[in-house]
Amino acid sequence: MVAGAVACLVLAVLVGGSGLWTLTRSPAGDLTTQVLRAVAPTQIAAAVMLAAGGICALAAPPPIGLLGLLTGAVGAVGTIAAGSWQGARFAARREGVGGCGSGEGCGGCAKVCGS
Repeated sequence: MVAGAVACLVLAVLVGGSGLWTLTRSPAGDLTTQVLRAVAPTQIAAAVMLAAGGICALAAPPPIGLLGLLTGAVGAVGTIAAGSWQGARFAARREGVGGCGSGEGCGGCAKVCGS
């Protein structure tokens, strides 16, 4: 269980560091950077969950520590999945708005332009 706790703590540092790094960069206008910035708060929340699970696994008695470790890991994965889903929906909406039929012509459009 100590190995799982240490792995959770290392992942917490990596995921949280990635989220903080993304938030400290200057915002850019491209869609990829906007999606990454939108997912960064969920990365930080997942890092907190992973850290709490790792600390619980190290500090609590084994049955409770294992439960805390599993709860933190499952919560972090669920949080990242939900944030990624929301980021993908945001990107899909943004690409749908500026794509075909927006008056920009049909150069990169996969569908046939109407008149």
